[in-house]
Amino acid sequence: MMNWDLTPLFSSISEAEEFLKQAEFKAIEFEKKYKNRLYTLTPEEFLNVLKEFEEIWENIGRALTYIYLVFATDSTKGNFLGKFQELATKAEEHLVWFELEFIYLPIDKQQRFIDNAGVYKYYLIHLQEEAPYRLSEKEEKILMKKDLTSSSAFSRLFDETLSRLRFFFEGKKYSEEEILSKLYSPDRNVRKKAQVSLTLGLKPHQELLAYIYNQVKKDWKIDHIEIRGYDSPEEPRHLSNRVSKKSVDALVNSVNENTTIVADYYEIKKRLLGYDKLFDYDRYAPIKLTDKTPEISFEEAKELVLNAFKNFSNTFYEIAKKAFDEKWIDVYPKEGKRGGAFSHSATPKAHPYVLLNYTNQRRDVFTLAHELGHAIHQYLAREVGYLNQDTPLTTAETASIFAEMLLFEEIKSSLDKKELIETYAAKLEDVFATVFRQIVFTNFERKVHKFDELKPEDYNKIWMEENQKMFKDSVILTENYKIWWSYIPHFIHSPFYCYSYAYAQLLVFTLYKLYKEGFENFEEKYIEFLKQGGSIPPKKQLKELFGLDIENENFWEKGIAVIREMLSEFKGLCDDI
Repeated sequence: MMNWDLTPLFSSISEAEEFLKQAEFKAIEFEKKYKNRLYTLTPEEFLNVLKEFEEIWENIGRALTYIYLVFATDSTKGNFLGKFQELATKAEEHLVWFELEFIYLPIDKQQRFIDNAGVYKYYLIHLQEEAPYRLSEKEEKILMKKDLTSSSAFSRLFDETLSRLRFFFEGKKYSEEEILSKLYSPDRNVRKKAQVSLTLGLKPHQELLAYIYNQVKKDWKIDHIEIRGYDSPEEPRHLSNRVSKKSVDALVNSVNENTTIVADYYEIKKRLLGYDKLFDYDRYAPIKLTDKTPEISFEEAKELVLNAFKNFSNTFYEIAKKAFDEKWIDVYPKEGKRGGAFSHSATPKAHPYVLLNYTNQRRDVFTLAHELGHAIHQYLAREVGYLNQDTPLTTAETASIFAEMLLFEEIKSSLDKKELIETYAAKLEDVFATVFRQIVFTNFERKVHKFDELKPEDYNKIWMEENQKMFKDSVILTENYKIWWSYIPHFIHSPFYCYSYAYAQLLVFTLYKLYKEGFENFEEKYIEFLKQGGSIPPKKQLKELFGLDIENENFWEKGIAVIREMLSEFKGLCDDI
């Protein structure tokens, strides 16, 4: 079993707890020393104070990262997570004033501080952009305390509920991740049983999961619209992503108008599988034209990914190798471990951590490449510091999806025609999941956030309507499928997050095309792009480094065209089959 090593953060929960208490003490001293004095500082003095502010936040983040990672692999540690969140909130209360005091300084004073801020320039500019939605210090503190018993509490309840669920399949109990992996089985009977098992496991919890979602939506509305004054529930996400609603609408419309790509693919898949009808449990059926085993061990996956990275960039290869050698990764499913996969940026003084639930499927190899792409991005962005290392969600997926494309190229070169068809099918389905399915999720969210309270059957109805628009007549959605909205974690943890995947995927297709066409100094510019983290707005990054205008209405169509090209190549390969 390959588990991650958390000692670069802390050696024990008690050590992390003591460190967090020290961070609270430092925050108290920071407040005493500088509160109500920012106006008196010179630009040079302000920069030093800003660095001290960042260091305290990084210390808090380090402790919270540790306990979150402990909880992610052992859901019984929820009591410690709650305790750490309370301690962190106490420390953060003594830091709230800083950003508020900055945005209430005279504009000319703000500008002098910004002009001297170096790498923190756009962090301060972003504070100016958020200023209309910030509250008084007392109100901000109240909302921080409220969050402990509102959205974050319901997110924890969701995680604990899903991690405890067990799904019965052929006399055995399986975790959510394990039962989902069976939907990729080449055996139709196994897929159908897995679909039934997942549904039966979720069904008794529908009232609870609907209630959790209702409370999350309601809290989001109260916080962002009624209290902070945003015009719509998705606007705060656009601001944090540093993109305009206009560009997001253009993305959503472009994807919605091109769903025939998905339907066309599934019509081909139906014929390749030899079925008269394709049901929802057939969506992920592997296209098998050879007798070769689809299972890939983790060691094999490791070599595939490292080779793919090395062929592109030694920087990518060296960081990924560190991740394996220094145990940044927790690999396999186990009791109490959360489902899915992620890469956590941790702090610049440590390194990222990757969680997987590896089940030896080909898709797991792409997940490994995806999450290592995140880790590489996060590791490179350490140079711009804790306040700047996290990128907007719209570019956070850029390195991860790029890494998947590198792996795709690596695998393609060693395959015969039949294997290539299998691999193209899997890759197209990954793209559909990242682009079209995520926009279905966005369409779903846009509809359900119009209501404070919805019954499970209301969620079911909207879910089925939005999914059917994508599949059209190519896939029959069964009654069992209607409740599958209820296990999607992004709806609970990060409302309106999902369009970011599509945003990044189509952006990556454009960047990858530049790379394949020999764009001058591409690797150097791409590494620089990743190193910048969130220190520069995406629009400025892409314009200056690659000459791309993400506000251009034709931009998304270029990304869609790459998907059409892939589908055309797939059709060509299938002509003789």
